[in-house]
Amino acid sequence: MSRPAGREPRRLTRWWRRRSLRSRLTVIAATAIAVSVFVAFQVASQLLGWELQDSAKSQLRADSRVLATNAQRAGLAQVQLPPYPGSGRLVRVILPGGSLRTPAGQPALPPVSEHAERVAQGASADLMESNDSDEDGYLIYTLRAGDGAVQVAQVADDSPINQFGFGMLLIGLLCVAGGALVGRTVARTGLAPIDRLTAAAVHVAHTRDLDADIPDEGGGEIRRLIQSINDMLAALRDSRRAQRLLAEDAAHELKTPLTSLRLNAELLIRLDRRGTLDSALPAESRTRLLNDLGAQVAELSTLVAELTDLARGDVSDENTELLDLADVVAAAATRARSRTPDVEVALDVTSVWVSGRPAALERAVLNLIDNAGKWSPADQPVQVRLRAEGASVVLEVDDAGPGIDAADVPRVFDRFYRADSARALPGSGLGLSIVQRVVDAHGGLATVARSARGGALLRVDLPAAAPPAPIARLTAQEDTAMRRPQPRPHGSGPKSDSRRAP
Repeated sequence: MSRPAGREPRRLTRWWRRRSLRSRLTVIAATAIAVSVFVAFQVASQLLGWELQDSAKSQLRADSRVLATNAQRAGLAQVQLPPYPGSGRLVRVILPGGSLRTPAGQPALPPVSEHAERVAQGASADLMESNDSDEDGYLIYTLRAGDGAVQVAQVADDSPINQFGFGMLLIGLLCVAGGALVGRTVARTGLAPIDRLTAAAVHVAHTRDLDADIPDEGGGEIRRLIQSINDMLAALRDSRRAQRLLAEDAAHELKTPLTSLRLNAELLIRLDRRGTLDSALPAESRTRLLNDLGAQVAELSTLVAELTDLARGDVSDENTELLDLADVVAAAATRARSRTPDVEVALDVTSVWVSGRPAALERAVLNLIDNAGKWSPADQPVQVRLRAEGASVVLEVDDAGPGIDAADVPRVFDRFYRADSARALPGSGLGLSIVQRVVDAHGGLATVARSARGGALLRVDLPAAAPPAPIARLTAQEDTAMRRPQPRPHGSGPKSDSRRAP
């Protein structure tokens, strides 16, 4: 069975890919030098051959003119032809009848060609031709002389070119060997930073020591690679530090509700086992204890949910879509009202469009409203305002509470941070941290300031998006008609632009 034609190239490719970078560079360097030497040999051989041939032709022409001059003086039949010395040029005289004269002892030349006979007959003045036989090749020059012609020939000698080629072969082998050695040395020197980089990466992988920065050395691509890996290690260090802090803070925050929950549950179990539950705990105390248990379970559930959301590291798995943020704010206000019925939420929103994730944005708005609801007095609503400012969408949530101390402002959005004044209030300290992360993921900015009512003013700026095409094509008259106040029934009070959550 014949072997497939494409198997050998694939095998060679696999072999090449298995070689180390040093071996590849060495082979490439040696091959490049070998190709260069071969091309140089071909060019030099061709130039040398042309030069030797031109020199031989010039010498043949000169010798032919001398012989032709002597033949014209003494005649073709009487011109003296010295005996052949054993080497050197060969001569021949072509007489008018076509007969030939050659020196004594001279080797026989190839027969006179038809073109040379025409020169002897006067059809042309001279002729340069070459004759390649199986044994010897000749370069023959024919020159018209008197009623005939004279010929001077020279054996084509390739020995200079052969000697030159042999010398070039030796030089080429030395160059290839030297090139391979130099390529190996250059590869070893050039890849030394890569070796150290590999060793450092292996050390980090084995020891999990992310604090071991790789020394910045080399230049160009090597330096950029080392800097990129150091940046990656720094990011991994930050991630590990954040995970450790999250675990430590989570353990600390979970300890208090779990301890309280365990103590209350143990108390109920102990009294129930003794059969003294009804006598030891009056109905009022038992109800209060059960309410405490429910509140602790709810707080623990909220804390676990927020920890899970925060530990995921991303905003959500939902896709980004074009949405009206006013609808998101209204939905968040409805949820806040159902969770805390005693907190009033006043909405003053306009239709503004953003590109974002609805669930994540609703969670952020809900956290802002919940945070404000904890501080707002019972007779003062949480005010939520939404408007467009230039290329941004501005969401403001303020309360009439005591406000935020100046010392606490820089840490308001830190995870698990709770001001001293908020220790007695329910919460985990994660709500505003989640807000910050959602806003950052949407390319926005979250800030805190003092409200005009004396409480805290939390502001979120998000990039605005163009509304959908049908809404964008509303005429100015239609937009004015939509915004024009409608007639109020007789006896109604002043109309407010605010919408209250149900």
